[in-house]
Amino acid sequence: MEYVLYALLFVACFAILIKGADFLVDGASYIARAAGIPTLIIGLTIVSFGTSCPEAGVSIVSALSNANQLSYSNVVGSNICNTLLIIGVSALMSSIPVEKDVLKFDFPICIAATVLLVFFGFDGFVARPEGIILLALIIAYVVYLVIRSRKRPIAEVGHDEEDRKIENATPGKIFLRVLIVIASVAAITLSAKGVVASCTFYATKLGISDTIIGLTVVALGTSLPELVTSVVAHKKGENDIAIGNVVGSNLFNILFVLGISSSISPLTIESYNVKDGIFCLIITVMTFIFGLTGKKVNRVEGIIMLLIYFGYMAYICMRETGMVAF
Repeated sequence: MEYVLYALLFVACFAILIKGADFLVDGASYIARAAGIPTLIIGLTIVSFGTSCPEAGVSIVSALSNANQLSYSNVVGSNICNTLLIIGVSALMSSIPVEKDVLKFDFPICIAATVLLVFFGFDGFVARPEGIILLALIIAYVVYLVIRSRKRPIAEVGHDEEDRKIENATPGKIFLRVLIVIASVAAITLSAKGVVASCTFYATKLGISDTIIGLTVVALGTSLPELVTSVVAHKKGENDIAIGNVVGSNLFNILFVLGISSSISPLTIESYNVKDGIFCLIITVMTFIFGLTGKKVNRVEGIIMLLIYFGYMAYICMRETGMVAF
């Protein structure tokens, strides 16, 4: 009976986690538009931050609960899932064009952040000063986005005139969105506690490590907002969002989620966590190369990414059971 109750808790909390992120994005986007923030900045910051909220909620609660390996493996696993599964599925539907600016600026920054992820973990833990460095970098990145957007022609920043208009944005409606944002943050926090509690229960009962839970079930679940956003955007013809959302979310996962988690409580890292981080770096570089060749990720490359993802999931399961020793 206990197993059933924790399973129901896990499913219910994940549903709340994802829906809370959805409400957070909508509410924050409305407030941003009312404040006159460009659409480009909303997409690269608020949407990416919002879809990373499940990862943030799980990792922060894990740090507070001293389930440190879950924090690190959740970020690494989520980024692996974002890169291989989400881009892979989107590319399988049809080739994904990659914006020149994403290749020139955002992707190299994401690769650099992943290098830091691996470098900080090499000594066995991510210390509080390193977490503060990551938080400082995400602030610098957001400032950089704002500066970059102001240098671009208006036509490039937002082609839809409706995005620049505030439709009936009365003080009452803005206040309502502020309440929605606050409620969404509270829902994400509480549901994240439920996810961590259920994962910890099953990990203890079944003898499964926090690492494999973080790399598989939690990572896949917390990546659902990115997956839904990218697939829906792809179907609507907003193809650039598919990769842009992934790159932005990966950056927020490393710099903000890992940064704030390690700032709260230094994270203990095992040697296999570092290997997972190195794998994450390799596939990030691989995806960047795919984007450079023809300025798109095609179907064949999408299939390759999906095969690598499922192959790596099989590998970490075998690693957990002792079938492989590396």
